[in-house]
Amino acid sequence: MKAIMITRPGDGSVLELQEQPTPQPQSGQLLIRVRAAGVNRSDIHQRTGGYGMDPTGQIPGLEIAGVVEQCGPNTSRWRVGDRVCALVSGGGYADHVTVDERHCLPIPSNLTFVEAASLPETILTVWSTVFRWGHLSGGENLLIHGGSSGIGVTAIQLAKAFGASAYATAGSDEKCAFCEEIGAVKCVNYKKEDFEKVLEDINIHVILDMVGGDYTPKNLRLLATDGRLMFINAMQGADSQIHIPTLMQKRITISGSMLKPRDANFKANLTADVEKQVWPLLSDDRFKPIIYRTFPLSEAASAQELMTSSEHIGKIVLVVD
Repeated sequence: MKAIMITRPGDGSVLELQEQPTPQPQSGQLLIRVRAAGVNRSDIHQRTGGYGMDPTGQIPGLEIAGVVEQCGPNTSRWRVGDRVCALVSGGGYADHVTVDERHCLPIPSNLTFVEAASLPETILTVWSTVFRWGHLSGGENLLIHGGSSGIGVTAIQLAKAFGASAYATAGSDEKCAFCEEIGAVKCVNYKKEDFEKVLEDINIHVILDMVGGDYTPKNLRLLATDGRLMFINAMQGADSQIHIPTLMQKRITISGSMLKPRDANFKANLTADVEKQVWPLLSDDRFKPIIYRTFPLSEAASAQELMTSSEHIGKIVLVVD
């Protein structure tokens, strides 16, 4: 099979398209013929050795869409030829990948493979962090930093669909306008305005933060009583100042999560919950995949370079032909 290999830790030049053995499905697994693969910041973190491990010889990629080509032993739900998308633990930048059948979701008939490949990582992350762990409910206010990212456009749409009000920050007027177009009540251009001052009169109940650094004290001041601050990244600094009396006075909960290292059973349970709660939104356009640009698999380095630039709105997807 064709696959993008990380030849050593480094920049995009370390990604090479190589011929590799096609994996064989083990018990409970499917072999998927990949048609499209989503690009995520986690892939870049992996490429640079950011997880504390040498990524040499690894195939990046956490979300794919394609067709079931072979069913391994002890599988029951899926059949050869089924169109599925899935969260994978790695290996998505390839024309074949094996995946736990419990981590697969059916591709709705109104979606393309490219659109479907943009969904698993973002939806599962937002659902687990904002709704299951952050307990966002109808009538509450959610603030999303990085509103125009793949995670951001997902969180905005899901918040609206489940009766919450979404607010966001983004780095340009164009991005802010798009966030408001898909459902954000207000998006603040953080390069022009202080989001804390703009939103100070809004009771923010949950904040989804991928920025960290000096955003943290502002987040704490913005949060309402019993507010929840949920971290999924710290792009501007892992260390933050926390004013403990503010936590005590408002009874604020601070937490964070990483989906990638969670065990297979957790991911299976989460996938089943997403299929029940979120998947119906795709069939009637209450939730729409937002695709910014596609690249052929051979241009994975260019796709990751675009993601690093943060110029995109929505998802970047690799097309596997």
